[in-house]
Amino acid sequence: MHFIPEALDTYVVNHTQQEPELLQKLTRETYQKILQPRMLSGPYQGRVLSILSKLINPTHILEIGTYTGYSALCLAEGMKKDGVLHTIDVNEELEDFQRKYFNLSPYGSQIFQHIGDATEIIPALDLQFDLVFIDADKPNYPKYFELIIEKMNSGGIILSDNVLWSGKVIEPIAKDDLSTKALLTYNKLLVEDKRVETVLLPIRDGLTVSRVL
Repeated sequence: MHFIPEALDTYVVNHTQQEPELLQKLTRETYQKILQPRMLSGPYQGRVLSILSKLINPTHILEIGTYTGYSALCLAEGMKKDGVLHTIDVNEELEDFQRKYFNLSPYGSQIFQHIGDATEIIPALDLQFDLVFIDADKPNYPKYFELIIEKMNSGGIILSDNVLWSGKVIEPIAKDDLSTKALLTYNKLLVEDKRVETVLLPIRDGLTVSRVL
C-alpha cells in the first residue's frame, strides 16, 4: 500500500539503504515457492525495522508472525551480541524455510522459533522484552498487546504492522470485516492506554511505534 505518489515513493526507496544480499535471496525464493509473498516486509520497511532495532539495541526481541523470516532477520541486525530473538508463527510448514535463512545469517544460534498459537506461547515465555514486533492475525492484535505489555521493559518498543489496513480504517466497515474492526479497536487502545506513548507512521501499510513508559 502506497500513501504517497508512486514517483515520490520510488525516490524514497532509492535514497534508503539497500537490503543485504541474503534478504534479496530470501525474497526471491519466497516469491518462487511460498503463497502470499506480498506478506513480506520488503526492502524499505525491512530497513526501517533494522534501523529501529539498531537504535534500540535490544537484548530480547519478540516477533509475533514470522512468515518466511525476513522481518526477523532485519530485527536481529540490531541485537546486542548476546541478544536473542523469539519468533512465533502458526504455520509449521514454513519452519524449515525460516531456519534455512536464519542459519545462513550471523544470527542463527540467537533466533528461536515457536510454532503454534501465540496467545498460548507468549504467557509461557519467561522473559522481559526490549522490542516486540506484531505482524500476525489482525483480530488478535488487542489480545497480543495485553499479553506482552506486562512483559515489556520500561522504555521498550512495540512495533505494530498493517495498522492502516490498506486505508480501510477510515472507510465504512462491512459487518463481517473482523480484521478492520479489530484494528480500529487496537489503534484506539494504543493512543489511549497510559502505559505507552504512540506514534502511527504512514509507512507502507501503517507502522505504529509505541514506547512503554
